[in-house]
Amino acid sequence: MHSNIIIGILILLYCIFPHSIFAKEEWVLDKELSIISFEIPVFLAKNVRGQFTQIEGLIELDPEAKENNKAIFSVDINSIEMNYKKYRNLMLSNVFFNVKQFPIALIDTKKFSYEDESKLEILVELSIKGVTETVPLQLEIKRLAEELVQIKGKLEFSRTAFKIGIGKWSSTAILKDNATIETDLFLFRE
Repeated sequence: MHSNIIIGILILLYCIFPHSIFAKEEWVLDKELSIISFEIPVFLAKNVRGQFTQIEGLIELDPEAKENNKAIFSVDINSIEMNYKKYRNLMLSNVFFNVKQFPIALIDTKKFSYEDESKLEILVELSIKGVTETVPLQLEIKRLAEELVQIKGKLEFSRTAFKIGIGKWSSTAILKDNATIETDLFLFRE
């Protein structure tokens, strides 16, 4: 009986104060400094390049155990800026991103562990247009100050696997299949 009360109190405390009790650190994205950009190669023309201006994200770390860490980042697809400005509406349409039905793209690490705090390769779940694929993500982490880190990341994926470009735009003859996302993220410890 007494142990059930203690367990109940611990569960309640974890729900109310999960980070302070169990030595987890939460790092929050600085949206003003951070960039998530993309590039898709184009045959005999300039590559499609752009970035998303509205991004969200956080990382939860256990710096002592270095296990059961997690991170999640999202972009508002409608905030896309790109070098082919006249095709922006086409990119937002159902042919490419279908922003009305799928306004958010997501990168979710689930749980990960690490040894090296400066370079890391992990598998993440990338979700775009209702499709989720596991892809490798390479990270370079720099601690700029006690409360500030910079994370540069790169991942590559098949745009056709996510149905980015349907109909005549699904062909990879002109707009190539391999897409790249690069991050330059700045996070503050909360």
